[in-house]
Amino acid sequence: MDAPLEKIADPTLAEMGKNLKEAMRMLEDSQRRTEEENGKKLISGDIPGPLQGSGQDMVSILQLVQNLMHGDEDEEPQSTRIQHIGEQGHIALLGHSLGAYISTLDKEKLRKLTTRILSDTTLWLCRIFRYENGCAYFHEEEREGLAKICRLAIHSRYEDFVVDGFNVLHNKKPVIYLSAAARPGLGQYLCNQLGLPFPCLCRVPCNTMFGSQHQMDVAFLEKLIKDDIERGRLPLLLVANAGTAAVGHTDKIGRLKELCEQYGIWLHVEGVNLATLALGYVSSSVLAATKCDSMTLTPGPWLGLPAVPAVTLYKHDDPALTLVAGLTSNKPADKLRALPLWLSLQYLGLDGIVERIKHACQLSQRLQENLKKVNHIKILVEDELTSPVVVFRFFQELPGSDPGLKAAPVPSTPSAVGRERHSCDALNRWLGEELKQLVPASGLTVMDLEVEGTCLRFSPLMTAAVLGTRGEDVDQLVACIQSKLPVLTCTCQLREEFKQEVMATAGLLYVDDPNWPGIGVVRYEHANDDKSSLKLDPEGEKIHAGLLKKLNELESDLTFKMGPEYRSVKSCVYIGMASDDIDVSELVETIAVTAREIEENSRLLENMTEVVRKGIQEAQVQLQKANEERLLEEGVLRQIPVVGSVLNWFSPVQASQKGRTFNLTAGSLESTEHTYVYKAQGTGVTPPQTPSGTRTKQRLPGQKPFKRSLRGSDAVSETSSLSHIEDLEKAEHLPGGPDAPEADSPEQLAPAGAEQPAAAQSRAQRPDDDKPQVEEPESLR
Repeated sequence: MDAPLEKIADPTLAEMGKNLKEAMRMLEDSQRRTEEENGKKLISGDIPGPLQGSGQDMVSILQLVQNLMHGDEDEEPQSTRIQHIGEQGHIALLGHSLGAYISTLDKEKLRKLTTRILSDTTLWLCRIFRYENGCAYFHEEEREGLAKICRLAIHSRYEDFVVDGFNVLHNKKPVIYLSAAARPGLGQYLCNQLGLPFPCLCRVPCNTMFGSQHQMDVAFLEKLIKDDIERGRLPLLLVANAGTAAVGHTDKIGRLKELCEQYGIWLHVEGVNLATLALGYVSSSVLAATKCDSMTLTPGPWLGLPAVPAVTLYKHDDPALTLVAGLTSNKPADKLRALPLWLSLQYLGLDGIVERIKHACQLSQRLQENLKKVNHIKILVEDELTSPVVVFRFFQELPGSDPGLKAAPVPSTPSAVGRERHSCDALNRWLGEELKQLVPASGLTVMDLEVEGTCLRFSPLMTAAVLGTRGEDVDQLVACIQSKLPVLTCTCQLREEFKQEVMATAGLLYVDDPNWPGIGVVRYEHANDDKSSLKLDPEGEKIHAGLLKKLNELESDLTFKMGPEYRSVKSCVYIGMASDDIDVSELVETIAVTAREIEENSRLLENMTEVVRKGIQEAQVQLQKANEERLLEEGVLRQIPVVGSVLNWFSPVQASQKGRTFNLTAGSLESTEHTYVYKAQGTGVTPPQTPSGTRTKQRLPGQKPFKRSLRGSDAVSETSSLSHIEDLEKAEHLPGGPDAPEADSPEQLAPAGAEQPAAAQSRAQRPDDDKPQVEEPESLR
């Protein structure tokens, strides 16, 4: 690229291109070094300070910018746009610098140049997207073009609006129709920009009986228009979707155009599916958008171009009204907004533009075809062949349900369908977060739909050019989905069993948390637990913290977390996803036994603390009493320092040493007289055993906790147990069995003439340990 720069006659342009290339190289190299340092922070000089008088060079300033961009990130950057800007991105960025330079030209040259840039860009966009004889408005805010179009429609329908202003609108209120599937906040934005009250907005519901549930209901729209006309209102503008913001569905634009022509309504179309107008084959529903009054395009994300404006194409014959509405301007700076797009379109060319859009559509088709072969995945698309947006979700079939039916709205009363819906939503959120971490180049997003619930959206037209998504990334995404399905299905199957086990276990309370994607949530109810209260429970929090620590020490495949209960502040234990067949009964029993042990140990410690405190008080009282007795026994004279020493020398007092010792096991205060007499401490009482679980499962070598035994090991254990029972039954029929009479001596157990085993002889000669041995007198021997 250096050779073409050398051929540029204008030295300022050549220097500008060289500086931009050098700046981008420095920023990208700095980011690459940051990644190679494995997340180590750079020492950034972002602390505010005084402006240096001598100034700084370009390298130092760019280094500061790089530190501000990446130096303060504690985690890995979520966006990788800098890595995939590419050469066409550099051209778009050059447009902003070039625009600042062009603005310094004289007025005549500036006017000619800006007019040429604006006309060329408008002509190219209208031809690429099949919008003949259109005008273009370039704007930074994506919704700004629609607001200008609304102003144009108001000036067109209200001839006296320039003179009378709001009084004209008050006499005949305008109505703007929006689909229920439109972008959130669009209607509020229009009202704020136009100064209209919210009653001027009319939300048109989507289909409920026939067609897509994300398409505008045309019949209901016509009914609304007739009602507004009867009330003296003016139907002004209709916003249709060629690819809704949620699932990418396209309204019936052809039918809507006929309805708008019938009632004189301005038709505006927006949506991601408008990008397919550049392809050779376009669906009829999207192709009808070329006949609308205006449309908004976003070529920046479609083509992977940073900092390029959005474009609103429109058709209107009155230049004065477009100037009043703000769609056209005489300011050169407004016309220069098209410069980055003008440069980028020339760099890519028609073939490059079509290839990028075609590649994104092929990625979506590839994902659709692969997901059709995956079980437990439902695809929500309007037209599988033409929609560039793929929306899917994981689902678990209910017994007796039809998987082909769409999910119904969540009922107000708790039911099996409602719980299943909430559970699937939580699992889909978990699946979406996992896939975004495993395949970041996919650009996958998680969204909540009113009817279907939580779904995952793949929209390569908005992300592929920026993230550099390839076909291999789509294959990796499908492979990751298939690898996560066993975890999802196993968790769904174990949820109900876990709930039943917890409800059947004393001391445990099952917590129904619809937002948790794991096996379930459980809370231990201790003795002092107030079930009716929802306030913070310090004792329960302490028990659950100890329980969480014990469960994590088991090193099982399950994940355990502690948090507040759903709709409460009490602590609970959350059990995560199950990757394999889990023995739920053992899991629940372990939780109950461990929590009970922690509670008993805590209570034992509290009781011991109280006993020790009372024992110390009692010991102080007894010691004080002993001192008083010693004072009475020895007399007052012996307490005087000099006199007492003389008396003790002539007549020593034999005073016994009395002390007190506290027995922690018995919880009682004892005398130390035994210690001074026998010169040894007593052994005391044997402490009680620590409570333990009622069942300890025998695990195979390498088997982790809460795992079900393999079938082979079960068969071996069953065979060994049966053989052991048969041996016991045979032993019962032997003479020495449990039912045989007791033998007087070992000789009676052996048949006649047989030698006794050595062990039997030694047992016969060895005296009984339990009976006392009395030595025989010598006279009787």
